[in-house]
Amino acid sequence: MNITYYGHSCFGVEINGKHLLFDPFITPNELAKNINANTVTADYILISHGHQDHIADAVTIAKRTNAKVICAWEISVWLGKQGIENIQPMNIGGKVKLDFGNVKCVSAIHSSGLPDGTYGGNPMGFVIESSEGNFYYAGDTALTYDMKLIGEYRTIDFAFLPIGDTFTMGVDNAILASEFVNCQDIVGMHYDTFAPIKIDHFEAIQKFESAGKSLTLMKIGETIKK
Repeated sequence: MNITYYGHSCFGVEINGKHLLFDPFITPNELAKNINANTVTADYILISHGHQDHIADAVTIAKRTNAKVICAWEISVWLGKQGIENIQPMNIGGKVKLDFGNVKCVSAIHSSGLPDGTYGGNPMGFVIESSEGNFYYAGDTALTYDMKLIGEYRTIDFAFLPIGDTFTMGVDNAILASEFVNCQDIVGMHYDTFAPIKIDHFEAIQKFESAGKSLTLMKIGETIKK
């Protein structure tokens, strides 16, 4: 898989020739000013919840690419009012089979309000299963014991976990989360974008290493292979 980081919690993942885009927040992100959202490729857009810092570019990218948007039912209704038609509404516990693999929706402990102030449904994370490997995209979440279920019923090759604290779990809880999902290879997200979630990169990496795990903090615009 090729993974490209667009800042905050926005990643592009290429699986079996398809491009998955998670939580598109690019244009309003000052740290991602060198990324042009109008050039970002997407066959699928996966939205974990309705907050602006996860959905800001979803409508424009979906209209340009005609990507299928995977999201909670309440978000799908809101997107429909913005003129988006190619939508796969889901909810926690559901799974859908697609041409690149499977998407399973799992619990996330957070809140979810849409840009117009309406309710965004339950926030969630995603477990992606494919012939190229499996990964967990946690979305915005606190540490939750439900994560143990993920590690018990699936092999997770790597996981995207929030580490910025304040609005989500921080580094220490993310280490526990990686233990719960039985995954040693972690890509950090939801950090540094705003003052309350700035982290000490060296300290975070050292803490993961001390726990016998790997934390990757990607540079915005960087692409890596998994």
